[in-house]
Amino acid sequence: MTTPSTALQHTDSAPSEWITRWSHLIKENSNVLDVACGFGRHMQWFQSRNCTVLGIDRSLEAVKFAAQWGNTVLADIENGPWPLMDGTSTPPTQQQFDAVVITNYLWRPLLPLILGSVKRGGVLLYETFATGNEAFGKPRRAEFLLETGELLRICKDFKIWGYEDVFLETPARLVQRIAATR
Repeated sequence: MTTPSTALQHTDSAPSEWITRWSHLIKENSNVLDVACGFGRHMQWFQSRNCTVLGIDRSLEAVKFAAQWGNTVLADIENGPWPLMDGTSTPPTQQQFDAVVITNYLWRPLLPLILGSVKRGGVLLYETFATGNEAFGKPRRAEFLLETGELLRICKDFKIWGYEDVFLETPARLVQRIAATR
């Protein structure tokens, strides 16, 4: 396989410590959705744990590279339709997963669809930037930063196993993260 040049910098990216810490909640052979999967570091992690993985991203180069660890969907989920709706049923139904993983991504209008992608009993592992991160770098705009306690409010109907609103040193950033089951 020919490796895309810009993908080379991503091939050694380790999965998020938060994702690996809580991945024991996800059973082997589960189907996992990785939203905004990038070059597939979490897809690779879950594929190595005998899970079936589907990644969504808007970067053609990223989804081509990530496809080595599972199925991928090229979609601009901020400007187009949610690609995991079954339009053949009436009313349309949404595809659901045993686990949904999201890191370094926030688009609030999608949150109901993302939460709806988690099966009953399924796991949500979410980690992204929080208010205050603007002091350390990108993202800086409020629409891309979680407000204090926002993940807890979003997941109010889920069982919370772990939650942090924390400063991480390398690289310096403020994040909010949650591990929860529906």
